[in-house]
Amino acid sequence: MNGLMDEQLVRGFPPTRHSAVALVRSGDPAERARGLKTLSSVYWRPVYSYLRLRWHRPHEEAADLAQEFFADVVQKELLARFDPSRARLRTYLRVCIDGLVANHDKAASRQKRGGGAPPLPFDFEEEIERLNGRGDSPETLFEKAWTRGVFALALRRLHDECASDGKAQHYALLEQYDLAGERPTYAELAQRFGIAVTDVTNHLFRVRRELRRIVLEVLRELTASDEEFREEARALLGEGAV
Repeated sequence: MNGLMDEQLVRGFPPTRHSAVALVRSGDPAERARGLKTLSSVYWRPVYSYLRLRWHRPHEEAADLAQEFFADVVQKELLARFDPSRARLRTYLRVCIDGLVANHDKAASRQKRGGGAPPLPFDFEEEIERLNGRGDSPETLFEKAWTRGVFALALRRLHDECASDGKAQHYALLEQYDLAGERPTYAELAQRFGIAVTDVTNHLFRVRRELRRIVLEVLRELTASDEEFREEARALLGEGAV
């Protein structure tokens, strides 16, 4: 994914958007649900993989605990104690997972998991094969899963924006050049889409720029201070990201 963030992409801060952290802390149920949707869409993979590898939980229990964790984010107001000056959000959440597991009474809680909250739409089966044969530490895998989650959410938003703006071809070019297993040449893409090579170059430049903008927007939503945002942007996109 780093190849998408090349020297062609202009620098800049994303437009101001509500932080998902602030939304989850809100007293408005609709705002809390919106914040939880953003947080969980990025963090469900890291949470699940960490439960599997750090705490050696089998698939079903890890999936169940992950659902409980995100219910606790809202119902037990886990983010009320989060201080971005002391730790990054992803570090804080990992500590919260440790606390959940350490204090978990399986016999008493199995029937009450999530406090009756409807399960969130996580595709845990998707992650099982990804975890097999990995030599990474649980902490390293958590970080890698977080990165995948950020880009997955950004790509979904980019896809929707391109579709609504009549630029579906731009996203298709990105998908086939940057996201596919084998990378075609610009000339091959031009022939495949029936456009000029210069159009391929221009469309890829613009759609990569938009992806970078959306990635920064996602990071802004997942952080609670300007400094944390800058740290996460540098961690994900490298020095000079913002």
